[in-house]
Order: sequence, then C-alpha cells, then structure tokens
Amino acid sequence: MSMTTWTVDESGAGMRLDAWLAVRPEVGSRGKSRDAIACGKAFLNGRELTFADAGRRLAAGDTVGFWADRPGSSRPRSREIVSARAALDIVYQDDVLLLVSKRPGWLVEPLPGEEQREVTLLDLVGDHLRSAVRVRPLVVHRIDRDTSGLVLFALDPSARDHLKQQFERHTPERVYLAVANGRPEPPSGTWRDLLVWDKVRLVQKRAHAREEGAKDAEARYRVLEQFDSQALIEVSLVTGKRNQIRLQAGSRGYPLVGERQYRFGRVRDGHEPEFARQALHASRLAFTHPATGKRVSFTAPLPEDMKGLLAQLRSPRHLPGLIP
Repeated sequence: MSMTTWTVDESGAGMRLDAWLAVRPEVGSRGKSRDAIACGKAFLNGRELTFADAGRRLAAGDTVGFWADRPGSSRPRSREIVSARAALDIVYQDDVLLLVSKRPGWLVEPLPGEEQREVTLLDLVGDHLRSAVRVRPLVVHRIDRDTSGLVLFALDPSARDHLKQQFERHTPERVYLAVANGRPEPPSGTWRDLLVWDKVRLVQKRAHAREEGAKDAEARYRVLEQFDSQALIEVSLVTGKRNQIRLQAGSRGYPLVGERQYRFGRVRDGHEPEFARQALHASRLAFTHPATGKRVSFTAPLPEDMKGLLAQLRSPRHLPGLIP
C-alpha cells in the first residue's frame, strides 16, 4: 500500500496535527493518530514526524502523508533500535538492493509467532531506510543467528523475485570461511548428502532417498590452513540448505569450533579452543545484478572474534601448517 497524502485547506488551518489526522477515515481516532505519529507513519511536507510533532499546528497548504503499512512501523522506533544502529554494517546499497555484513548474534528477521520480540537485522535495515518513503526491505536469503557475514536484501519486489530465482537455480557464488575441528581428509573435495528439516526438533538431519522432504545438499570445500587439531576451511555452497555446512562438517567428524547443535561424538584429535559461537562466516557473495544484468561480487572481512581464534591457533604451541 502506498502513502496517502492530503493538502490542508483553510478549515484545517490552526488545528493540531493529531486532531486533524484523527478525523481522516484511514486513521479513525485520536489514539490511532498519535500511535501513527509515534511509529513513523505520518509525514508533514515530506518530512517524517515523531511523537513530539503531535501537537504541531497546521497551516493551509501543508501536505500531510499517512503510510499505514510502512515497513518497520508496527511499533514505535524503540530505544533498542536506536542504540543498535551501530551494528548495521552496510557493504553496498543502490536503488534495488542492499548488502549487509551481519554481526554474530543477530537474527536476520523475526521468528514467526513472536509478539514481544528482539530487534533483528531487518529492523535495522528498515530503520536505515525510513527516510525513503516508498522503499521496503525484502529478505532475499538468510544465515544463522550466530553465523556472521553477508546478507542480501532487495528494495523492490521485482528485484527480490529476480534474486530469489537465482538462488533457486544455485547460480550465486556463496563462499564461507569456517574453523573446523580435526584434519579434514582429503584436504579438498565435495560433500554430498540428502537432508531433511526436522520440524519437531528444528534441526537439519541426513535423510534416506525415499524419505519425504529429502533434498540434495552439496558443498565444495578446501583446507586453507591446517593447525594441530583444527583447520581453517573454505566452503562454497552449491545448494543452500538451512544449517547445511554445520551439519555436513559435523556429520563427517569435523564439527565447527564452537558448534553446539551438530556434534556427533567427541572431537577426534586434541583440544578444542573455547569459542562463543560456531566459527562460520559468510565471506563472499557473487550474483547477477537484477537491474544491470552484470555479475557483481562482494566480500566481508572476518569479524574480530574469528580473527582472534585464528591468531590463537597460529601461536607456536598449535604448530600450524599451510596447505598449498
């Protein structure tokens, strides 16, 4: 739904903004009018209003806008969103897409059915775009809460559909860096599995060929650096299933450092360093730009926690060995 606009005539001159909006059928009451202003749904002469503007007196010729279903306006712009703005790391933005490097610990979008919910990356993107009246961020793909790295948003439905079709055809390049336990053998290769999502336990699991819902999962990996008991690996997704890398590495005896969910028995060799999350980072994303038709590629550097983990593993006591 687009924004509705009205021009104030002489009869409305001098009225309070909240009172003037309250008599519009699209708004309906003084309380709803004040809520709309507080939530960023009201505009005056093209400027977004805040709750402090509710008592503002209107003049003849003023233009008042009301955007009933504005993205990110279901609740007032909370102090949590304002204080979290620094967490939004924008890698690239143009008229049709926005790319963010997500910090670990953030959900990409709200979990279904949660009324009292935490601030998500989608909230932060929506907050960033609030000044662009007709721009609505649309999630193209997701990564796990505790995985860091690149997340792509579309800024119009056509671009979103174009990008989603690419992901469905597995044409984007999606490259991750991970620190796994053990010594992956061989040092490069392909992981192929049939996976199915367990809707009761909310985990990914390996499946049989005839199991309902089973889907192909494929990823190519190579060891970049081998340490005493861990390895830095690069994983390129061919398919993109939820938790795919975490399950495929763990089920082969190489659970990611910090992994809590997909562990199958003890770590094969040596000591696992303490790490607060699974050591997984979406480092590179390449795809066809939906507007220009050109191939574009973006990277996100490792976050500080993974840099620290690698520094620890590269210390002399870990006896690292470089894989050519």
